[in-house]
This record gives sequence, structure tokens and C-alpha cells, in this order.
Amino acid sequence: MNFTFVTLFPNLIYPYFEDSILFRAQKSGAIRIDCINPRDFSLDKHKKVDDYKIGGGAGLLMSVQPLFDTFKHISDKEAYFVFPSPVGKGFTQNDAKRLSEKKHIVFVCGRYEGIDERVVETYADEIFSIGDFVLTGGELPSLCMCDAISRMVGNVLGNEKSLLEESFENALLEAPSFTKPNVYNNLPVPSDFLKGNHAIISRLKNRMAYAKTCFHRPDLYKMVKDKRNYYAK
Repeated sequence: MNFTFVTLFPNLIYPYFEDSILFRAQKSGAIRIDCINPRDFSLDKHKKVDDYKIGGGAGLLMSVQPLFDTFKHISDKEAYFVFPSPVGKGFTQNDAKRLSEKKHIVFVCGRYEGIDERVVETYADEIFSIGDFVLTGGELPSLCMCDAISRMVGNVLGNEKSLLEESFENALLEAPSFTKPNVYNNLPVPSDFLKGNHAIISRLKNRMAYAKTCFHRPDLYKMVKDKRNYYAK
């Protein structure tokens, strides 16, 4: 799967993929990362990519010409343009799954006070927000989304079964997990985890997932259609 980042700061992007799982995914060919800098397409003699807002207002906007010409350079007809923005809908795990089926995603990383709206209206296939807060640019939201999507791509994770028990599956948070030793500083692991009965462990994990979701994310808990497993013994 191909990911292209349209960014004024490629050095913010490339280092994220130089270690760990996503580094191995690149080496194996499961994903491919590219950056395109709109400055390379600016017709201004100083390579400007921003301008003042028409009608006034604080700050500068990324202007139309460099971005339009950047996008024309992306000849892939299957490219799917994603714009991170505080005005977008919230990005979810289901979006990550759905977008992992695409062949080529282009993340358009805004800067300054944003992007000229004509660019967004012309090219955006989807607009996403990663939270109700404002950042200095679109690189971090794009990296967050790329990471979440990449994990869903085949041959990226070492053990793809781990996707089955993650948070947000069936609107639930993932159940708590534990490692050795069984007791540390007088804090024990729940005894049912030590009995080797997978049916009992599965039921306990299910109840703990419901309880955790109810406590930490009551908004998600309201979405759970069948709460009977929470009360199962």
C-alpha cells in the first residue's frame, strides 16, 4: 500500500518510519512512504506557498497554485486524498479498517491557518479530525492515521490475530492484560487467569472489557447493543 504525504516538512515524516514495525513493513514492501513538498511546485521566485486571507483575518493560508500543481503531479488515478482538519469528522478504528483497503492514500498536511478552501473542495475525498484541539500542522494527525491504517494492511503486524482483541472492536475497549510475576508488590494477577481454562479466561476478559468501557468511555458503552455478557458469570 502506498502512502504519500504532501508536506512542507518531509523531515517530520520520514523519521517516524525508520524503526520498529513500520520500518519492517517498508522493507518487506507491505507499505511504501513518499513525501512531496509543495514548495517544489511554487511559481513564486521565493518559493512562497502561503498568502494573506482575502477579506482580512489573522494568519496566512496555504495558497492554491502550489497545491493544485502538486496534486497534478500525482498521476495515480487511484490516489485517495485525505485532509486532516479540526473541522473534519472524528477518525475511528472503523475508518482505519476501511481505508486499509485503498491502494494509495495521499495525506495533505496543512500549515499556517490552514488551506485555501478551493483546494479542499476540489480534491478532498475525506476530511478527518483526530480530536477537538488544534495543532501547528497536519503532519501529526496524518502520521496517526497512517499508523492506524498501516496496522490493518496484510503482513504488517507480526501476529495479525492481535487485531481481533484490540480496543474498539464491537465498540469495546480492550480488556486489561498482565504479565509475570503473578504477584508484584502485593498486587496479584486475577486468579482466573492462572487456571489455564480458556473458556473462563475468555468470559473474564469479556466482563473486564465491558467494565473498562463503562468506566472510561461511557459514550462508547451506550453504543454496545448487547450488554448481557457484562453480567455473565
